[in-house]
Amino acid sequence: MNGIRNRALGTATRLQRVEPFLAMDVLAAAAAKERRGDTVVHMEVGQPSAPVPRLVREAAARALEEGRIGYTEALGIAPLRDRIARHYSDSYGLEIAPERVVVTTGSSAGFVLAFLALFEKGARVAISAPGYPAYRNILAALDLEPVPVPLRAADCWRMTAAGIEAAQAQGDLAGALAMSPANPSGTMIPREGLAEIAATCRRHGLWLISDEIYHGLTYGAPAETALSVEPDAVVINSFSKYYCMTGWRIGWLVVPERLVRPMERLAQNLYISAPYLSQVAALAAFEATEELEAVKAGYARARELLLNELPRLGITEFHPADGAFYIYANIARFTNDSIGFCRRMLEEAGVAATPGIDFDHENGGHHLRLSFAGGEDVCREAIARLEPWLR
Repeated sequence: MNGIRNRALGTATRLQRVEPFLAMDVLAAAAAKERRGDTVVHMEVGQPSAPVPRLVREAAARALEEGRIGYTEALGIAPLRDRIARHYSDSYGLEIAPERVVVTTGSSAGFVLAFLALFEKGARVAISAPGYPAYRNILAALDLEPVPVPLRAADCWRMTAAGIEAAQAQGDLAGALAMSPANPSGTMIPREGLAEIAATCRRHGLWLISDEIYHGLTYGAPAETALSVEPDAVVINSFSKYYCMTGWRIGWLVVPERLVRPMERLAQNLYISAPYLSQVAALAAFEATEELEAVKAGYARARELLLNELPRLGITEFHPADGAFYIYANIARFTNDSIGFCRRMLEEAGVAATPGIDFDHENGGHHLRLSFAGGEDVCREAIARLEPWLR
C-alpha cells in the first residue's frame, strides 16, 4: 500500500459529548406517525404556526423579482444593521451604534460566533438548568465546558447572581449565559436581577451573554435587555420567534466594539454572510407590528387556556410562564421518566411534547414542555385528547 497504513475512519471524539436535541427527535417521531395516517397535535417545538407577516413576504417577493440574490457583507446589509440599532432606541431607550450589530444565520450561528470569539478551549461557561439544550451541546462541540446552574423555586425559577457565584466557587468561570424570557419555561429575569448578574460577572471578569430571542413575547411587563445594565454584554436575538420567521434563519448579535472585527473574520469564514433574501425580508419585519401583535394575542389566549385547564387534568405545578410560548410542567404525579411518558403520550393520545430531560439532566425526568405556539385551537384539542388519557 506504498507505506500508507489502513485505518478505520471514525468521527471526532467531541461528537460523543453532543447529545441529541430531543424536541427534534419528537418532531421526527410525530412526522412518522402522521405518515402512517394518524393525526398529531404538535406541542413539541417552539415554532410559530402563524404565517410570515404580509410585509415580509412582499419584501422577499420584490427582491426575487429583481433576480440577483448574492452575497452581502459578512456583518449584514447596512440598512438592516441600522434598523436593528434603531429597534434598541424604540424598544429600550438605548442608543446602540449600528456598527456593533452583527447579522447572523439565525441565533444558532450567533451562539457559535460568540462562543468562538469569547472563550478559549476548555473554558467553563455557566448555563441554567433547566435551559435550552443547544447551549450545552454547542459548548461541548467547541471543546468548552457547560456548567449547569440549578434554578430554584425560591428564586421563581430564574437564573440569579447567587447561582453564578456558586458555580464560580466550584471553579473559575469564563462566562455566564442568561436567557429571559427563558426556554423551556418562559420565566423572566427582572431588571434588578439582571443588574445583579451583570455586577457579579464584572466582579469576576466574566463575559455576560444574554439570549433575548423571546423578547416581544411577554404577557405582562416587557422584557429588559441586558444592555440596559451592562453595555459590554453580548446580546443574541433572532427574527424566528416574535417575528414568525423560523425558516428564514436570520438573527443578530449586539457586541462590544472591540469584538466586531473578530466576529467579522469568523463570519466571513464560517458562512460568508446571512442569506440576502432573509435580510431584506427581516428589514420589513419591523414594520409588521400590527400583524405580529395579533399573533401574540393568540398566544396569550392559548396560554390562558392551558393555565386554566391543565390543573383540571392533574398537572398543577409549572414554572412562571411570563413570556415565550411554553409551559414547563411538573408531571411527577404521573412519572419520573419524561422520555417514556412523552413517547406514550404521542403514540396513545396523539399529543407531541418535549420531555423535560432535554432541558435538565437532574430533574427533567418529571417535567415536560408544552409549546402553545400553535394557538388556542391546537391547545384545546390537546386538552381534549389528554383528559381521557391521563384519567
